[in-house]
Amino acid sequence: MDIDPRAALDRLIEALTAHYEAVTSNQNPEAPAVISATAILEDAFVTYDDALITNFDVDLPFDVYDADFEDEELEDEDLEEIEDDEEADDEDLDDDEDSEDDEQ
Repeated sequence: MDIDPRAALDRLIEALTAHYEAVTSNQNPEAPAVISATAILEDAFVTYDDALITNFDVDLPFDVYDADFEDEELEDEDLEEIEDDEEADDEDLDDDEDSEDDEQ
């Protein structure tokens, strides 16, 4: 089933607004309204991401993780891969800063 990316984006924006309102009015991360708004936001995000992938072969640059996920569940190899990715990102940032300095 194809999902209209614009409709999915509108739904995501509405979910972000509703989540913000739930958080600011409750100020308790365990409040039922916050939990519900979080679930709706996660679903809207995934739906929008799927719509982009399906229609444009592009995905968003972030992921939704399960709240029950624990770092201990990661294998040593996974942790090393994450650390390597973070180091590569840091190096890319350093290279970008050097390039900006060279331009000046």
